[in-house]
Amino acid sequence: MHLTLNKLLLLLLGAGIATTASADLDPFTTDGCSAFPDGTSEQQQLWHNCCVAHDLAYWQGGSREDRKEADQALEDCVANVSEPMIANLMLAGVTVGGTPYLPTRFRWGYGWPYLRGYKVLSVEEVEEVRKMSADALKTVQDHAVGENASQPR
Repeated sequence: MHLTLNKLLLLLLGAGIATTASADLDPFTTDGCSAFPDGTSEQQQLWHNCCVAHDLAYWQGGSREDRKEADQALEDCVANVSEPMIANLMLAGVTVGGTPYLPTRFRWGYGWPYLRGYKVLSVEEVEEVRKMSADALKTVQDHAVGENASQPR
């Protein structure tokens, strides 16, 4: 009986993954560095742009290798604004917290329905990402304008 229940749960989970994999992509959203500061107390938006670019990669999702590249790009970006210790801390955070298997708003592939996991984008999905990227770019630009407005002169 116990083995049959486990098989049923796996079957239902698998059906959910198959169903969500073909669903539509939600519009891009970003909250900057999610549960982490966007900068230092002196420069409050110092690595914000790094996080927004990282969110763009996480929104569209993809393979496990795509995620590793996105996380490395975040670490490199933050390190390049002269904060290598923060960059290491952020990499550790996204490595643990960005898993696609937690129902968070900042998980890998958060633009797609939950439980997509790691999956290379199909040709159709790449086209959907491309179409929605104009709106995503507008969101990124709006964040950059807001960031520049809040920088001390």
